[in-house]
Amino acid sequence: MDIAAAKKNDPAARNKFEIWLTYSGVHALSWHRWANRLYRMHLKLLARMTSQFCKFLTGIEIHPAAKIAPGVFIDHGQGVVIGETAEIGTGTVIYQGCTIGGTGKETGKRHPTIGENCVISAGAKVLGNITVGDFAKVGAGAVVLKNVPAHATVVGVPARVVRINGVKDTVDLVQEKQDPYLTEICSLRERTFRLEEALKRLEDKDNENL
Repeated sequence: MDIAAAKKNDPAARNKFEIWLTYSGVHALSWHRWANRLYRMHLKLLARMTSQFCKFLTGIEIHPAAKIAPGVFIDHGQGVVIGETAEIGTGTVIYQGCTIGGTGKETGKRHPTIGENCVISAGAKVLGNITVGDFAKVGAGAVVLKNVPAHATVVGVPARVVRINGVKDTVDLVQEKQDPYLTEICSLRERTFRLEEALKRLEDKDNENL
């Protein structure tokens, strides 16, 4: 299924043999499935050694305990990191530089659960014990720290919902919208206008005295 997912999602893929031979994302998932089996057999050191060997070969680091459904596609994949308690549903596409990880030293379930048929774009960071709903899309470079509804599109740092079911979302349901930098810039702009007006009044007064 991993090869079929690559063929479906990558227009550059010409045939399944080429995918099997050259696609690092497919190789990483194959190694992960073996490492995951070793991990479930309580051969945890051997499982970790397998995952690190895979990282050396592909540039993709997946913890052996991560649960990745068949049919996931890691495109290009360099720099992808997937944490121990992460869960990823079938049909999801993950691009290079993504982190599906934790936020600290929590115990238990501390990594994201990604639904089915999601898109995690290049450089996105999905962090903590959160859920990304089915068919959701995470924009490039986004930092997601809260749950994402199904069929939603999120962008930005921190990520905010901009579309649900293809319709623009005027009220962000789950993300913090306040931008402290924008607020400070607006405040400085208003102060500049007031100072310019005061300076102009002084110049006009001086001209009248002359």
